[in-house]
Amino acid sequence: MTTSISRPALSRRPAVARTGKGGRARAWATRAPLLPALVFLIAVTQLPFVATLVISLFDWNSLSPDKRHFTGLSNYASVVTDPALRDSVITTVVLTVAVVLVTVVLGLLFALLLDRTFFGRGMVRTLLITPFLIVPISAALLWKHALYNPEYGLLNGALTWVGDLFGIESMSQPDWISGMPLLAVEAALVWQWTPFMMLILLAGLQSRPAEMMEAARLDGASSWQTFRYLTLPHLRRYLELGVLLGSVYIVQNFDAVFTITSGGLGTANLPYTIYETFYRAHEYGLASAAGVVVVIGTMIIATFALRVVSSLFREEANRA
Repeated sequence: MTTSISRPALSRRPAVARTGKGGRARAWATRAPLLPALVFLIAVTQLPFVATLVISLFDWNSLSPDKRHFTGLSNYASVVTDPALRDSVITTVVLTVAVVLVTVVLGLLFALLLDRTFFGRGMVRTLLITPFLIVPISAALLWKHALYNPEYGLLNGALTWVGDLFGIESMSQPDWISGMPLLAVEAALVWQWTPFMMLILLAGLQSRPAEMMEAARLDGASSWQTFRYLTLPHLRRYLELGVLLGSVYIVQNFDAVFTITSGGLGTANLPYTIYETFYRAHEYGLASAAGVVVVIGTMIIATFALRVVSSLFREEANRA
């Protein structure tokens, strides 16, 4: 009896082993087409970052290449103590917080508008999305020349029209960029990134359970009560995602600052200061250290964003 049981058991072991090897082979066959893309991704992202990390440990000025030497973490200490870099960090924080908060509020208002049914909603949605589709450098040029120009810009043209309408002959024609430089950059970024927030929040609004909203309506809840106690809690994850992704993009923004103000008048954020340090001052080590700081900060924000996205996917899967 013992022999008759053990023989089939022994005969099954090679089959299991063969199945395991076949499964691994099929898994590698499935992953093989992705290997070139993975190698390319590592070559264009990770290797340059490693090179930047190594350069950040050296005192390296391209105008004096023979004087290059290893300095350890001194460049990172300079990033913290250098007044220009410290001011650029503060400017980056102020710019990011202001733009993200305003875009979230405006995006929520537009999302609530598009969540309703009305004639021409498709056209309105297309027009509201358009600023996000424009190339960032083109959007910055549009604001600098078409709106902010003190001689032929639309803003001063509107002020002149209002002055003529009310009989005010000496209507002031402000220079928007020199008069309010940081606000000018923030307005251009708000115009461009509000559609991004709107799309995220609109997706959240359209994912609300219809039964819950219908029950609230039948119970006599007002529009404000429905928004406060049902819609807003449901949008919490989407608001977090919008804030985190918006922060990742705005922290790295270079186009608007470079195009509108060229980093002057206190608008130089950290990416622009890195550009100045690298290409103007030729301080490769210091610029690399500042770049590593930006990348680490962005990765921290992106980690929180990925967690929010994962939680959204889990909630949708559980709901389904």
